[in-house]
Amino acid sequence: MSLVLRGQPGPSQETRARVLEAAKVLGYRADRTASLLARRRSGLFGLLIDVHSAFHAELVEHVHSAAERAGYDVVLSTTTRTRSEARAVETLLDFRCEALVLLGPEASAAALGELDRSVPVVVVGRRVKPVLVDVVRSADDKGVALAVDHLVALGHADIAFVDGGRGTIAADRRRGYREAMRRHGLAGRVRVVPGDHTESGGARAARELVVRGRSLSTAVLTSNDRAALGLMDVLVRSGVRVPQDVSVVGYDDSSLAQLAHVDLTSVNQAAEQQAEGAVLAAAERVEGQRADARELVLEPRLVVRGTTAEVRAGA
Repeated sequence: MSLVLRGQPGPSQETRARVLEAAKVLGYRADRTASLLARRRSGLFGLLIDVHSAFHAELVEHVHSAAERAGYDVVLSTTTRTRSEARAVETLLDFRCEALVLLGPEASAAALGELDRSVPVVVVGRRVKPVLVDVVRSADDKGVALAVDHLVALGHADIAFVDGGRGTIAADRRRGYREAMRRHGLAGRVRVVPGDHTESGGARAARELVVRGRSLSTAVLTSNDRAALGLMDVLVRSGVRVPQDVSVVGYDDSSLAQLAHVDLTSVNQAAEQQAEGAVLAAAERVEGQRADARELVLEPRLVVRGTTAEVRAGA
């Protein structure tokens, strides 16, 4: 029977047909996991995600598709407000994943390098220096620069930036904003408002800009789409019109940005290409095609929608 179910030669066609029919009637399914473990393989890639990130959800779909094409399956482990990144990684290791694909991890470069000595690690969406693990990301500084260029072309000079808080991703986007403003001769107009990568962070930034009586910028660029949504919610409730009074740009081009009633101008990070690059890198390491770590940097692009417009006359 096992020869038939494993597709091995030996049994006659008649015997093969009877066994397969019996298996169908009994609802038998081959235990793929047991088979792989017998060969000291799990066939699994572990995927770390932030459960609150709409952009990560998009990446998960693309990673699943790319992994399936490469002959692997994916195990998900999430970080939440009460579940740490370290615990989420431990879960993936417990499943004997052959490689780990980490979406925007917060761990230090040294910690990631140490983890890579146990299992191949691919970091997605974040710069890691020195390059101790495989990295697939878009150029965050260039993405923010595209947004600043767009707003300047619309006549905006008072462009505020809602910061993303701690971490490498936020730092790169903040740096991209400052450099782009200087390039346009607007160094004296740089305005970084404290925030983070959540809706509440964007809402706090909006209250800093509107409620506390500070002069309102004519355009606001946020470190991600979730912050942009929180910002716009407070602006609208305060009677500030988007984009008539204030233009708003997000970052990620997530599914939230694409909703018709949001229609958010945002920076697209090439999610599908990031996912495909990450799976390819993981497969190459697992299958022994290379041992050295490498970095793949993709070019972002700006997607213009309805939350940006030319600056108001006299603003």
